[in-house]
Amino acid sequence: MSGNYSNKIKYHVVTVEKITPPEGMPGDNWHRYVIGQGNSKIEGNKPGSLKAVTEHAETVTEDLNSRMDRGGSTYAPRKRV
Repeated sequence: MSGNYSNKIKYHVVTVEKITPPEGMPGDNWHRYVIGQGNSKIEGNKPGSLKAVTEHAETVTEDLNSRMDRGGSTYAPRKRV
Protein backbone atom coordinates (compact mmCIF):
# COMPACT_ATOMS: atom_id res chain seq x y z
CA MET A 1 0.00 0.00 0.00
CA SER A 2 1.44 3.36 -0.93
CA GLY A 3 1.62 6.41 1.30
CA ASN A 4 -0.73 8.34 -1.00
CA TYR A 5 -3.90 8.37 1.03
CA SER A 6 -5.34 11.57 -0.44
CA ASN A 7 -7.50 9.63 -2.94
CA LYS A 8 -9.00 7.33 -0.31
CA ILE A 9 -12.01 7.84 1.91
CA LYS A 10 -10.97 8.98 5.37
CA TYR A 11 -12.41 7.74 8.63
CA HIS A 12 -14.86 10.06 10.38
CA VAL A 13 -17.02 10.01 13.50
CA VAL A 14 -20.50 8.99 12.36
CA THR A 15 -22.33 9.22 15.68
CA VAL A 16 -21.97 9.35 19.45
CA GLU A 17 -25.08 8.54 21.47
CA LYS A 18 -26.04 7.80 25.06
CA ILE A 19 -26.79 4.13 25.80
CA THR A 20 -27.82 2.04 28.77
CA PRO A 21 -24.76 0.62 30.54
CA PRO A 22 -23.58 -2.74 29.23
CA GLU A 23 -24.66 -5.56 31.52
CA GLY A 24 -22.42 -5.91 34.54
CA MET A 25 -20.59 -2.62 33.96
CA PRO A 26 -20.58 0.08 36.64
CA GLY A 27 -21.85 3.61 36.15
CA ASP A 28 -24.79 5.03 34.32
CA ASN A 29 -23.19 7.47 31.88
CA TRP A 30 -22.27 5.32 28.86
CA HIS A 31 -22.09 6.26 25.20
CA ARG A 32 -21.78 4.33 21.95
CA TYR A 33 -19.66 5.73 19.15
CA VAL A 34 -19.43 4.75 15.50
CA ILE A 35 -16.47 5.59 13.27
CA GLY A 36 -16.95 5.04 9.55
CA GLN A 37 -14.98 4.76 6.33
CA GLY A 38 -17.15 3.99 3.33
CA ASN A 39 -19.02 0.78 4.17
CA SER A 40 -16.70 -0.05 7.09
CA LYS A 41 -17.73 0.77 10.64
CA ILE A 42 -15.94 0.63 13.97
CA GLU A 43 -18.21 0.67 17.01
CA GLY A 44 -17.29 1.16 20.63
CA ASN A 45 -18.90 1.69 24.01
CA LYS A 46 -17.27 3.94 26.58
CA PRO A 47 -18.23 5.44 29.92
CA GLY A 48 -18.03 9.19 30.34
CA SER A 49 -19.67 12.42 29.32
CA LEU A 50 -20.82 13.01 25.76
CA LYS A 51 -17.95 15.47 25.33
CA ALA A 52 -15.30 13.04 26.65
CA VAL A 53 -16.51 10.12 24.52
CA THR A 54 -16.76 12.35 21.44
CA GLU A 55 -13.18 13.53 22.00
CA HIS A 56 -12.08 9.89 22.38
CA ALA A 57 -13.79 8.92 19.10
CA GLU A 58 -12.18 11.90 17.33
CA THR A 59 -8.74 10.92 18.66
CA VAL A 60 -9.20 7.34 17.43
CA THR A 61 -10.33 8.69 14.05
CA GLU A 62 -7.27 10.94 13.76
CA ASP A 63 -5.00 8.01 14.64
CA LEU A 64 -6.61 5.77 12.01
CA ASN A 65 -6.29 8.46 9.34
CA SER A 66 -2.69 9.16 10.35
CA ARG A 67 -1.79 5.48 10.01
CA MET A 68 -3.41 5.32 6.58
CA ASP A 69 -1.67 8.54 5.53
CA ARG A 70 1.70 7.00 6.41
CA GLY A 71 0.86 3.89 4.40
CA GLY A 72 0.41 1.69 7.45
CA SER A 73 -2.35 -0.77 8.02
CA THR A 74 -5.07 0.12 10.47
CA TYR A 75 -5.12 -3.57 11.40
CA ALA A 76 -1.41 -3.95 12.18
CA PRO A 77 0.28 -1.55 14.61
CA ARG A 78 3.72 -1.93 13.04
CA LYS A 79 5.21 -2.81 9.68
CA ARG A 80 7.50 -5.76 9.16
CA VAL A 81 10.83 -5.01 7.57
